[in-house]
Amino acid sequence: MTQQAAPGAVPPDLVELGRITSAYGVKGWVKVQPHSAQAEVLRSVKQWWLVRPAPQVAAGAPAHVPTVYAVAQARPQGSTVVAQLAGLSDRDQAEALRGCLVMAARSAFPKPDDDEYYWVDLIGCDLYSDADGAPHLLGRVAEVLDNGAHAVLRVARLRAAPAGGEPEVVLDAKGRPAEILVPFVRAHIHGVDLAARRIDSDWPAEY
Repeated sequence: MTQQAAPGAVPPDLVELGRITSAYGVKGWVKVQPHSAQAEVLRSVKQWWLVRPAPQVAAGAPAHVPTVYAVAQARPQGSTVVAQLAGLSDRDQAEALRGCLVMAARSAFPKPDDDEYYWVDLIGCDLYSDADGAPHLLGRVAEVLDNGAHAVLRVARLRAAPAGGEPEVVLDAKGRPAEILVPFVRAHIHGVDLAARRIDSDWPAEY
């Protein structure tokens, strides 16, 4: 089933999972390049929300409303995912969706196994270090990267403010916001508390 949703019907927790790169075959299948480690989610959720990126929306046109598609089938194809979406029956229909962003509601994601985390849930968590013996704030996760072997947290450096105020941005020697990269591996990550938006580690502050 395909349906353009009214703005109020669009889930508030949509997460971008990938982008349609082309049609696949002649029967209406599409090929998707997943973002990072999101291929499993693409294959698991039952609905995709498609939206065209801003450059593809005509100047002066109203903002594009996401269109929801039921996923009939989805399977891996090398580093991509190919899928049959309800309502698409030929290559031209599939090719018309080239460039669309593929999104899904975070609430529809399969429950992760113990000690496994969706990268989207780690973004915005505060990273603490006990490398000096007492926990102190290192910064906030701005992005999760994949180096081929494991995930890496890109952390915007913050300094805890006195008297419980808002943390202060740490600047580098050139006056730019400082960042650190922290491997998301058991050797350095001691605990993740998503409810508290907190990650504990032993990563030294001088990195």
